[in-house]
Amino acid sequence: MTKVPEINPLNKDGTPKTEAQMKKEREKLAKKAKFEAKQQKLAEKSANPQSEKKEAKKVKEVLEYTASTKKGDMKDVAGEMPNAYSPRYVEAAWYSWWEKEGFFRPEYGRDLSVPNPKGNFTIVIPPPNVTGTLHLGHALSTAVEDTVSRWHRMKGKTVLFNPGCDHAGIATQVVVEKRLQRELGLSRHDLGRKKFIEEVWKWKDEKGHIIYDQFRRLGASVDWDRAAFMMDPKMMRCVTEAFITLHEREIIYRSTRLVNWSCALKSAISDIEVDKKELAGETLLPVPGYKEKVQFGVIISFAYPVDNSDEEIVVATTRIETMLGDVAIAVHPEDDRYTHLIGKFCVHPFVDRKIPILADDFVEREFGTGAVKITPAHDHNDYEVGVRHKLEFISVISDEGLMTDRCGEFAGQKRFDARKNVLEALKVKGLYRSQENNPMIVPICSRSKDIIEPILKAQWYVKCDNMAKRAMNAVASKELKLIPEFHEATWNRWLENIRDWCISRQLWWGHRIPAYFITVNDPSVPAGDSADNKYWVSARNHEEALEKAAKKFNVPKEKISLKWDEDVLDTWFSSGLWPFSLFGWPAKTKDMEQFFPGALLETGHDIIFFWVARMVFLSQELTGQLPFKEVFMHAMVRDAHGRKMSKSLGNVIDPVDVIQGISLEKLQQGLQNGNLDPKELKVAMAGQKRDYPNGIPECGVDALRFALMAYTSQGRDINLDVLRIEGYRRFCNKIWQATKFTMMQLGADYKPEAEFKICGKESTLDQWILSRLAEAVTTCNSGFEGYKFQEITTAIYHFWLYDFCDVYLEGVKPVFNSEAGDETAARHVLYHCAETALRLMCPFMPFITEELWQRLPRRPAAQNPKSICIAEYPEIEQYNYKNRDLEERITLAMDIVKTVRSDRAERGLKKERPGLFVQFTSEADHKAVADLAGFIATLGSSNDVKLLHGSIDNGIPDGCIKLTVTENISVSLNLQA
Repeated sequence: MTKVPEINPLNKDGTPKTEAQMKKEREKLAKKAKFEAKQQKLAEKSANPQSEKKEAKKVKEVLEYTASTKKGDMKDVAGEMPNAYSPRYVEAAWYSWWEKEGFFRPEYGRDLSVPNPKGNFTIVIPPPNVTGTLHLGHALSTAVEDTVSRWHRMKGKTVLFNPGCDHAGIATQVVVEKRLQRELGLSRHDLGRKKFIEEVWKWKDEKGHIIYDQFRRLGASVDWDRAAFMMDPKMMRCVTEAFITLHEREIIYRSTRLVNWSCALKSAISDIEVDKKELAGETLLPVPGYKEKVQFGVIISFAYPVDNSDEEIVVATTRIETMLGDVAIAVHPEDDRYTHLIGKFCVHPFVDRKIPILADDFVEREFGTGAVKITPAHDHNDYEVGVRHKLEFISVISDEGLMTDRCGEFAGQKRFDARKNVLEALKVKGLYRSQENNPMIVPICSRSKDIIEPILKAQWYVKCDNMAKRAMNAVASKELKLIPEFHEATWNRWLENIRDWCISRQLWWGHRIPAYFITVNDPSVPAGDSADNKYWVSARNHEEALEKAAKKFNVPKEKISLKWDEDVLDTWFSSGLWPFSLFGWPAKTKDMEQFFPGALLETGHDIIFFWVARMVFLSQELTGQLPFKEVFMHAMVRDAHGRKMSKSLGNVIDPVDVIQGISLEKLQQGLQNGNLDPKELKVAMAGQKRDYPNGIPECGVDALRFALMAYTSQGRDINLDVLRIEGYRRFCNKIWQATKFTMMQLGADYKPEAEFKICGKESTLDQWILSRLAEAVTTCNSGFEGYKFQEITTAIYHFWLYDFCDVYLEGVKPVFNSEAGDETAARHVLYHCAETALRLMCPFMPFITEELWQRLPRRPAAQNPKSICIAEYPEIEQYNYKNRDLEERITLAMDIVKTVRSDRAERGLKKERPGLFVQFTSEADHKAVADLAGFIATLGSSNDVKLLHGSIDNGIPDGCIKLTVTENISVSLNLQA
């Protein structure tokens, strides 16, 4: 039986209370005591170990049900809700049901041949490499793309969120080659090209589903029926057609230039595949194929004797082995030290070569000796000098990293062995002068960890100048919008100084270049060089190439011999076609007509040039349209200390580990199973132990997504403290409890109205929460329109936690606890707020919102959707409840409540319910809260609240504790009553 607190038989003025007063107070206190006992019982139940076991059993039963139920069946939500939120429980089964129902297909519920008056929204996933797994950067990208897609879908648009995967030329080839070597002891050359490609396809079929499974785990609302792999037939047709078209327009051409060369891969690689390692001075680095580490970070000075003279010129280099390819020495034309030597020659000490001394104003007189050795075949700066002065280009390092036959006694040596041997030989000849520490950047292949060599190669190039101008004009005219806008400066800086793009790679896996080298078997036609563009044709097949070649040289086809180029295209070329290759270009498909161009591209700002600009180039050139209207570039995800994610630091986190949790032991096992060297492993393990001493707790998908979006502020990198994501898991539990309380108050028989309408019986508190709801709806919609995700998440978080849970649910409890009160209006408001708030949050937290929304009573609308993900997103026009005056009044009342709560906490008051005397010196403040005494009493845990106006303590008993709220408001606690 519920114990009712004793009642003071005296009034505050000391007069006895009447029987009627005593009866009313007993009834009031009995109801409150009953309600509090009920809440206490619920709290004790949830804290009981037996209850925890019961909850765990319930979760296990749900998971077993999910596993045994046919995939795609809707989750059973008819049973009792668990007392606490469990990510595993909530996330079970929903995605397969969404997928089976086809909610994410643009065709769902509409005829695509009929234009949607609300418009279309197309976004394509930046295709991740088929070799890898998603990391937190991918999780952020997916969270942004999916959240925006879900919002547009709920706004009634025809949405296509198109998934796909990149073939990842170099990365995939390296993985499969290592596997072949490890398992069979074979190289790709042992197998041959055809069989090696078959092995790659086997690997892709075996491993390619992993990333797609991760996308599903993250809740990505993509149309899986349209998923594309970069080597699918339609993609290959598009790539072939694009190359041929651009080659015939003379935008693609053949030329011999310096490229980034990986000797380990025996291929040119793009700038983005080059890691730049900064060295402060002398450093020994490991290099593939060498037992001993190689010295870097020093500059060596040596002398060249001047021919027919006793003079010498001292030059310096960080790559002493390249001096074997020196063809000149450059000095500044106005450098008095060397003007008398300009036009003379130096003698190369190791090869039969005289080196001219020439004048060029690129030389800095004040740097070093003021004389610079020129090796145009192995240095980007020297290359330009070589072109200007028409010097010989001598390659001294082969594709395999060996010194060529132009290197005299050093021919055939490995390049870094030659580095040591050339230095020793210079010392023997008395030409060595000094060695000093030299801060420098060493280019390293991100795939093979080899040191990059600039090597002269005949390659295919794309002319970029005109396409770059069009791309800059599109941004300047706002036809293409970059978000945040400050990226426009980077865009222009890159494109104003753009170089032509090398697109050929010496690999087997990838889009083989549809170009054929022509040999004309006729003495009247001179033999061509493979570097000469005139001796190449591009074609879809051998027969077409034969016809084109015969026409080009005006000879019969019988006199033509063709060799198909062995190289493949740079992955960035095929991915640059992604926004329209997905839809079947060059064919005029329905999808191309319906979904191209796209609305939005979301990606990281680090590939603004490598991918974003190139998509714009190719789309404008080949389709005459921009590929998308807006580009949102998210910030980089760093760790809690602001460090870049790096395996060697041990701070790279798999999103699955955050979703399901992982122990420190397993985190450390992951590092130990990697390929870090012992020093890096020690640092990485120490870093993990410091950051995650107890591992990473289970946070769930919704908390991870919400946290990533809450961190996303335009223009700033994200320093993500993984453990803070657990705070959003607790937020999920708060939402769970609030919805559970809502359903308990609504009752099993509650039927919501088809459309919420103000009835006029809403209390002041009801009107206030509706005003706060209207504010949240406005902020969310405007935030989405401006990609201000932090504003949206803050609005959602504040509404649920502070407005709905802390204030409204607490303030409305007496209404539902009263047997005499009219609860109808409060119930409608309560339902309306909870249901709307779930829809507001759905794009960010799709799983918990689906689970809770399905459990809520449903409106009897004719078009009642099956799922919250296709329900209508709350529109601003429907929520015209904003009441700023009321919000200010409640804020004032809450200031009083917070002051009281703070003091109660300091004094350790838990069950006591002291009377409150709130004194106002301002009539306006007194009037503002005149009807909120009951609200203050409920939230301030008081049995009685008196609102007093005036500066004199009239009616306040002696011994009260006086607290200051504002300069015009004080509150006195009567702890003696």
